[in-house]
Amino acid sequence: MGKVILEVRELTTKYVTRFREDVYAVDHVSLKVEEGKSLGIAGESGCGKSTLALSLMGYYFPPLHYISGDIIIDGRNISGMKPDDVRKSILGREIAYIPQAAMNALNPTQKVIHFIEDVVQAHDPTKSKKEIYEMARTLFETVGLPASVLQKYSVELSGGMKQRTVIAVAVILGPKVLIADEPSSALDVTSQKMVIKMLRDLMESGFIKAMIFITHELPLLYNVTDDIMVMYAGQIVEKGTAREAVFDPLHPYAKGLMGSIIVPEEGLRSARLTAIPGVPPNLKNPPPGCRFADRCKYVRPECRVASVPMREVGEGRMYRCVLSEKELREAYQNG
Repeated sequence: MGKVILEVRELTTKYVTRFREDVYAVDHVSLKVEEGKSLGIAGESGCGKSTLALSLMGYYFPPLHYISGDIIIDGRNISGMKPDDVRKSILGREIAYIPQAAMNALNPTQKVIHFIEDVVQAHDPTKSKKEIYEMARTLFETVGLPASVLQKYSVELSGGMKQRTVIAVAVILGPKVLIADEPSSALDVTSQKMVIKMLRDLMESGFIKAMIFITHELPLLYNVTDDIMVMYAGQIVEKGTAREAVFDPLHPYAKGLMGSIIVPEEGLRSARLTAIPGVPPNLKNPPPGCRFADRCKYVRPECRVASVPMREVGEGRMYRCVLSEKELREAYQNG
C-alpha cells in the first residue's frame, strides 16, 4: 500500500433548508486515496456526489454545514478549521476543486494570464508577474496547451480549451489532491479525451499527487481512475477497483446503474439496457434500513429494519447489503 494522501473518516455533512429541515447529503462517508492514484465516485443526480466534493475541502458556508468526521490531507486534519484558514492555507495548495460548468469561471474581460495572476497572488502576494508567467507557461506546455493561450480572452477559446485552461489554473499552485466534478460532461467526445489525457498528464508529471473524479457515467471512470466508489442517497454502497465496479458490480444499485448505460467496452456492449424503477428516497426523512430497498427487486424484510453496514469481501472491495456475495451472485444469475 502506498502513502495515503487523503483519508476521510465517517464524514457527515448536511444542508439546512429555510424551513429548518436537515438534509443529510453526505452520511458517514469514509475513503482513502493513495499517492499516484485516482478515485472515481459515481452515482445518479442528487446522490450527494457534488456535496461530498464540497465537503472534502473543509470549506463550509450555509446552507451546507459540517456535522462530524475527519478529513486528513497528507497527515493534516482540516476538519473544523476556520473558513479563512482553509482558504489561505488549504484551498489551491493542499486540495483543488474543479466544479461543474467550470469553463464559465473564466472572466471574459480578462486575458487568461491576468486571471492566473489574480489567482496566484491571492494565495501568494510575493509572486511577481514574471514568476507567475513562467509557472503558467511551464504548466500549460506540460499539459499540451500552447503558451499563446495565456494571452487570449476566454471568448477566443473553444469549450475544450476553456475546460483545460480552468483545470490548469486550478493546479497552478501544485495541490496534493485534485477533485474534478463532472469535468467532461459538457464536452464532445474529442474534447473529453483531451481533458482526460490532461488529467493523466498532470498525475504523471507530478503537478498533482492524487485525484478524485466525479461523474454519473460509471463506465467513463474505467478509463480514468484506479478505484471506484458508487454513491446512493448520501451513502457509499460499493467500492472496488475500476474493473470490478464496471464489469462485476455487487450491490444491486451499482448493478442497475451499469445496466442502464450504453457501454462500448468489450463484453458489455451487447448487454440489454434496463431501468432502475422508482426514485431515490427523500433525505429529509430517509428510511430506517437500506436506502435502496424500495427500488430493489431482491429486497428482504430485514433490509428495512436497521441501517446496513458495509461488507468487506476482499482487499479494498466492499458493498452495503444484507445479502452475502454468494446470495447476490445467485440472485443475478436467476434474474
